[in-house]
Amino acid sequence: MKLKIALEWFLNPDHLPMMAGIQRGAYAKSGLKVQLIEPQEHYDGFEDLKKGTIDIHVNEPLHLFEHYFEGIASLGCFFETQGGVMIKASSVDKLHRNQPIRITTPASNAVTNKIGFEILKRYAKQEGFRLDREKVEFIETDFYHLKNMKEGDFDGAWLCFYNFEGIEARVQNFEHIFIDQFVSPYPNFSALEMMTTKGVVERKREAIDTFIKVSEEMVEYCQNNPLKAREIYYEYTQSEPSELMDEIIADTLKRFKSPIQSSSTQWRELYEFLEGLGLVKLSDDDYNGIWL
Repeated sequence: MKLKIALEWFLNPDHLPMMAGIQRGAYAKSGLKVQLIEPQEHYDGFEDLKKGTIDIHVNEPLHLFEHYFEGIASLGCFFETQGGVMIKASSVDKLHRNQPIRITTPASNAVTNKIGFEILKRYAKQEGFRLDREKVEFIETDFYHLKNMKEGDFDGAWLCFYNFEGIEARVQNFEHIFIDQFVSPYPNFSALEMMTTKGVVERKREAIDTFIKVSEEMVEYCQNNPLKAREIYYEYTQSEPSELMDEIIADTLKRFKSPIQSSSTQWRELYEFLEGLGLVKLSDDDYNGIWL
C-alpha cells in the first residue's frame, strides 16, 4: 500500500529514519510504498491532510493546535531537540539594555513573532532586566541564520534548532547565547510529530501501524549504525558530504525517539502555553480527540 508523507520543510537529517526505511527497503519488505514530499510552504501539509491528498504530515507539535481541524490525529513524536532564539555575543549587551534589536527568522507572522518575543521576555524576567516588545523586530529572511547574523545587520535569529544552528555555531566558533527551554522557562516545541486524520486511520489502519513499527526499527538502526545512517543521508539527498553535516547528523541521531506513541499528556503544557498567549483555543473534547 502507498503512503504519502508530507514533510514540514526540505529534506534534512531530522527525517533520517524515513530515508533509511526507503533506502534499505524496510518499508517495501513490509508491503509499503512510502513517498516523502517536500512542501513549498511550511503549513502545506495541513491543507493536504484536509483534502485527503496525503496520508501523514510531519510538523512541530504546536501546529496540531494552531492548525487544528476536526479529524486531525497524532500518531506520535519521533524527534525532539532544543530550540529557541540565538543571540550573537556582541549583541547580548544590547538585549540586556533593552535597546532595539533585529532578529532574522524564516517565518515572520503574528503567531511565530509572539512566541519568539515571549521566549525573550521570559528570559529577561528571569535575568532581571526589562524587555519591551517594540524594541524587538523580527525580519523574515531564510534558514541561513548564522550567515545572516554574520553578513547582515542582525543581532539574533529565531526558530533555531540546536542540532542545526547550535552545532553550526560550535563548528564555526561563533560566539552566542542560545536561549532555549533550559535558559528561558517555556515548554519545548522543537520536535516533530507524525500527524494524520481519523479518516486515513479508518481506511489504512494496518498500513499506518506497519509504518510506525518500521519507522521505530529504523530509529534503532540509525542510532546503532551512525556511519551507515550518514551514508544513507548523503545517498538519499544526493548531497556532498561535509564536516558540518557530519556533525549535524551525529547530534541529530541521539534525538530520535522510540517508541512512537500518541500522548495526550506530552504536549499539554505546550497547549496551555499557547492558550495563555491567546494563540489557540480548543474544547476539552477537541483536545482529547487528537490523540489516537
